[in-house]
Amino acid sequence: MPAQNSAPGAATGTAPLPPMHCLRHAEPGPPRLAALRTGTPVWLVSRHADVRQVLTDPRLNRSALYATDAPPVTLAPNILDDPQSMLNIDGTDHQRLRRTVQRAFTPRAIARWRPWVASVVESLIDELIDAGSPADIVDAYTRPLPVAVISRLMGVDNLDSKRIGHWSDHALSATAYSAEEIATAMGEFYAFGTQVIAERRTDPGDDLVSSLITAAADGSMTEEQLVTLVIGLVIAGHETTMTSLGNALVYLLEDGRDAWSRLAADEASASAATEQLLRRVPLGDNTEHMPGLLRRAVEEVEIGGVLIPAGSVVAADTAAANHDPDVFTSDLLTELFSPLAAPSLTFGAGPHHCLGAWLARMELELALHRLARRLPSLRLDEPMKDIDWRRGLLTRSPNALRVTW
Repeated sequence: MPAQNSAPGAATGTAPLPPMHCLRHAEPGPPRLAALRTGTPVWLVSRHADVRQVLTDPRLNRSALYATDAPPVTLAPNILDDPQSMLNIDGTDHQRLRRTVQRAFTPRAIARWRPWVASVVESLIDELIDAGSPADIVDAYTRPLPVAVISRLMGVDNLDSKRIGHWSDHALSATAYSAEEIATAMGEFYAFGTQVIAERRTDPGDDLVSSLITAAADGSMTEEQLVTLVIGLVIAGHETTMTSLGNALVYLLEDGRDAWSRLAADEASASAATEQLLRRVPLGDNTEHMPGLLRRAVEEVEIGGVLIPAGSVVAADTAAANHDPDVFTSDLLTELFSPLAAPSLTFGAGPHHCLGAWLARMELELALHRLARRLPSLRLDEPMKDIDWRRGLLTRSPNALRVTW
C-alpha cells in the first residue's frame, strides 16, 4: 500500500493508463448480469433511458444496500458506505436532510459567487505565470481552485489542500489503501469535522456549516449525520471540480488543442464545452473499480424490457449512458461547443442528483475560459503516456500535469 503521505499511483513501475477521454465504454444494451469485485451479482444498466430510470425510480434505492440482508458491494469501506449519510438515506428522511443544504447550491445562489470565484481563478493564474514555465498545473491550479471555493463556502479559512486531498483519497479509495489506513484517515477527517462544528457553534457566521447547525437544532439530524454531512461536502465540493478540470486539460492541451482559442473567446463557448466535457470525460474508470452508481431493488421492477427481481443490486453505468449512440454523438472534436442532445448523467439524476453540480459547472467554465484567455500558448510538457495518474480510487485524474507556454 502507498504511504499515507504519498499520492495514489505515485509509485514507479506502474503500467501506463489511457487518458480518461480515451477510455472505451460498454456498448449500451439491455440490462445484463455480471458480478461486483466482492462476487455479488449485479445487473449492469447502460442505456441512457434505463440508467435514468434506475436513478429516479423509487423502487430502486440506496438505503436497501445497507439492509441487514444486503450482500457486500465493496471490498474496503469508503465514505460512500456510511448508512447514516445523506447519500444512503431515501424518502422523506433524505428530503429533509437535503433541504438543509440545497439552498446554498441553487443556480441563483451559485451565480452570486461567480465574481468571487472569477477573482480566485485570476489570482491563481497570476501566480502560475509569475512562477514561470514549465509548471505543474495540478499543484498550481486544478487542486487549489476548488479547495479555495469550498473553504470560503463553508467558512473554513486556510484549508490545506494536501491535507484535504489525503483525506479525500482515502475516503474514495477502492484499492489504493488498506481498510486500516482508511479507518485512520477517516477518524482524522471526522475529528476535523467535529472541530469545525464546535467552532461554528461558538462563533457562528454567514457560512454553510453555520446554516447546517441552525437547521439541525430542531433535532432533524443526529450529531453523527451533521459531522458526516460536513466532511462529505468538503470532499464533494472539491473532488469533482479537481478531477474534471484536470482531465479536461489533458484533452484540451493535446487531442483537443484546436479548441483552445475558441474557449478563450467568450464564456458562452466555455459553458457549452464544459457540458460536453462533463458528459464525455468520466470522473472514474468504472471498468477498474465500480461498474456504476449502485442501487438495490426493493421490489420487482422492469428495466429496459428485463425483469429485475426484488433484492437485486443494480449498477447504473452513467459513463456508458453518456455515450449512448441513440442519444449522443461521441466525437468531442466536432461536438465540443454544441448543445447537449439530452441531459448528461454525470451528476446523476433523481433524488440523489449531485447537490454541487451547478457549483462545479461554474468553476469549470471560469477556469477553462480564463486560463485559455490568459495563456493562449499553453500546452503539455510531457507525452500523455507519461502522465502520473491517481490510481486505486473511485475517481481518476492526474497527480501532476506538466505544462509550458
